[in-house]
Amino acid sequence: MTSDDSTEAPDPVVDLLDTLDLQPAGRASVHVESPDDSPELDLGSGRVDVFEGRSQPMPHGRVFGGQVLAQCLVAAGRTVADGPAENARSVHSMHGYFLRPGDSTQPIRFAVERMRDGRSFSARRVHALQDGKVIMSVILSFQDEASGLDHQAVMPAAPNPERLPTTAQDIGDIDHPIAQHWAYRRAVDIRHVENPIYIEPGAQAAANQNVWMKVRDRMPDDPLLHAAALAYGSDYTLLESALRRHRLAWSDPRLRAASLDHAMWFHRPVRADEWVLYQQDSPSASGGRGLGMGKMFAADGTLVATVAQEGMLRVKE
Repeated sequence: MTSDDSTEAPDPVVDLLDTLDLQPAGRASVHVESPDDSPELDLGSGRVDVFEGRSQPMPHGRVFGGQVLAQCLVAAGRTVADGPAENARSVHSMHGYFLRPGDSTQPIRFAVERMRDGRSFSARRVHALQDGKVIMSVILSFQDEASGLDHQAVMPAAPNPERLPTTAQDIGDIDHPIAQHWAYRRAVDIRHVENPIYIEPGAQAAANQNVWMKVRDRMPDDPLLHAAALAYGSDYTLLESALRRHRLAWSDPRLRAASLDHAMWFHRPVRADEWVLYQQDSPSASGGRGLGMGKMFAADGTLVATVAQEGMLRVKE
């Protein structure tokens, strides 16, 4: 199989936008009793907004972590947009844990707790649930636009992304469902500056790499959607810097990998449908875990986000 069977699947970008189009599914309340009415048990308003979203089918049957991360961001952002500072606050950070594998054939519910709406910041906690169990938990913070100190890291030199091979050119001729999905079904165009490690390990045991990425087609002019799409794509390749260091490829049958947590800081506005250079490195691997750190730069050199993720990386002997 060497071509995109477009008659069998929807357009990947249309599919991504549909997946991020969460639907309201009611409200609930949280009440915590204290034996002495202690004010230290104040958990905010106690209001929980519930949304529901579909899952994207995956060849291995497990929900893609970047999908859940992006959906949590959208769910939280929906409750900030209708808050006291309507449409004024943008996400600036999110910290989440992947707690259970999700079923990619089933929808997901998102319970959003309004922890605090202050003068400049809004905090939200989101639980993503399937079958009544939490599969991911995220805390996010949103902020009014503000001025202040301003500096950033320098973007590394990198070749023009249009001159680099696409994932389809790298692995599109491999007759395997995962290879075909990565080559043709992903909404995010990913192009490795260094040779990709889908099939073969890197030539050098280096704990760093650079990847260009962008959503394949134009997206609506909604900053929340662009932040969510950036979070979605941030989960694809970050752990590869740890794999490169130990000359491992994704195809290695000994490899057991899974995301454990994910943190992301949004520094400046960004369009996810324009090229972003994702500079990645792994400062440490130990205890069956690998840590990946990443900086995201717009094509003009603007640092737009920083990412950190730890994953389970085990090699079965």
